[in-house]
Amino acid sequence: MTHTLGLAEEDLRRLAGARSFERGVGYLSAVSRLEIGDQAITATVDGTDAYEVELTEDADGGLTGWCDCPYGQEGNFCKHCVAVGLTVLGQAELVPRQRSAAASRTRLLETWLDTRTREELLNLVREQLADDRHLRRRLELRAATAGEDTRIARERILSLLDTRPFARYGYVEYADAHAFGQQAAEAVTALRALTAGGRAADAVEVAREALRALGRTYGEIDDSDGLIGEVATGLAEAHLEACGAARPDPVETADWLVRHLLDELNDATDMDLFDYREVLGEPGLARARELAVAAWRANPKGWAEKFLMEGLLKADGGSVDALVAVHAADLAPNGHTHLVIAKELEAARRVAEALEWAERGLREAESERGPDDELVAFVCERYARAGRLADVVAIRRNLLRDRPSLAAYRQLRTTARVADAWEDTERAGALEVLEAAARPQKGRWYGGSVLVDALMDDADLDAAWQAAADGYADQRQWLALADRIRDRRPADALTIYLRWIEPLRERTGDSTYERMAELLLSARACHRTLGTESEFAAYLAALRTDQKRKRKLMATLDRHGL
Repeated sequence: MTHTLGLAEEDLRRLAGARSFERGVGYLSAVSRLEIGDQAITATVDGTDAYEVELTEDADGGLTGWCDCPYGQEGNFCKHCVAVGLTVLGQAELVPRQRSAAASRTRLLETWLDTRTREELLNLVREQLADDRHLRRRLELRAATAGEDTRIARERILSLLDTRPFARYGYVEYADAHAFGQQAAEAVTALRALTAGGRAADAVEVAREALRALGRTYGEIDDSDGLIGEVATGLAEAHLEACGAARPDPVETADWLVRHLLDELNDATDMDLFDYREVLGEPGLARARELAVAAWRANPKGWAEKFLMEGLLKADGGSVDALVAVHAADLAPNGHTHLVIAKELEAARRVAEALEWAERGLREAESERGPDDELVAFVCERYARAGRLADVVAIRRNLLRDRPSLAAYRQLRTTARVADAWEDTERAGALEVLEAAARPQKGRWYGGSVLVDALMDDADLDAAWQAAADGYADQRQWLALADRIRDRRPADALTIYLRWIEPLRERTGDSTYERMAELLLSARACHRTLGTESEFAAYLAALRTDQKRKRKLMATLDRHGL
């Protein structure tokens, strides 16, 4: 298989999964504006909308894909990425030459720029500024931070944090959050430029306003990717850097810092009083201590008050017992606070006490909300180090019983195998727990059982098929099982695909038509394995005749080569 940009057909199938890969095959004719650069491959794929796709190599040389379709924006390697990858593989012999040409164009541009005069470059920049408002805005910001008028710099920085141009309905949706995040990140750069330009005192004041401005709107932004959170962290770091350079009044800084840390608008940042200990010095720490203790005593269960006290104690070099007292004043019902205490004690080399707190967290965790996964891992790891494998298995067994899930099943399996107790002892009991946790229900669309997922995860496909036949599977699981058995039991898989195609005949809509096409592609693959392509051709012809009035469906089938 030819490799291009870390690209091979098996990579595409592995990254996308069998079903998305099959769907991607049907989009080969929808790929346009393919551009192969020296660092990335970009293209447009026409689907429900025109989607932009980019394929690149990650740090390890593996393939990564990005697409702005809804499925791709969730971080998945979607059918559009598959289509672009297959298109590139289809012309693989041309790719090295195209990438080399792209690199040559880059070098040519750099050489040309190096040979321009100052006046020519200025004229070129002015031409671009007239056509590119984004470039103009960035350079205006550079000019403002380099000038003497702080008012202009302040206005420009705060305008970068204004969400209104991106909020269609008073809320910055996921599709617009990336663009806003890119713009907001320029505010961090501008603040650091102020400090680097010898105007750190101005940067301190503007950073405070910027933090408050972003804090006011952060709850109205879909920050699923965490990009805006990174901007908030950058603003906090820029403020700390400015304080380190300007050395503002420590008492006044402590007043502002404590107010900010206790303010609910601080949710977007992870500012820590401990980081400001050098800026505050003893006078500032004394003031912060006074304010923090008063706030914690007034509200010992407040998250912000606890976090502030923790930072203060660390900055003061406070005792572990004092930290434990702060955390113990409000123990989380899932045992997470017990874990925090255990880690503090373990760091102080009070190992036995640490384990006691962690074990207490397991005992006291409410069944509906805990125990915390990290707490469980903490205890299990310490038990394993001590050779207490049976105790680790018991914990994992109890967790599966209390909250049956595929993750709990996998963890028990891993642990029991290490203890050499899986096949002969634990597996049968675990499957009994999963069987009892769900009731059989024929023909269910949703609400499948963990039992079927666990059996498929064990690669026990015959048992998974029987459990599905007994009514433990929903549509998703039936289809996943069909995909798994398709190569060795194509006839059984075919019955599943055809079963789920039939209800779609009565429905309409783009998603329904895409779903039908996907299932038909899978059914065709089964017929090819069985050597019964003529039967599929007859079935497809009859379906087309029956559904011919649905023009969009016909177009979808055509696009997928059906």
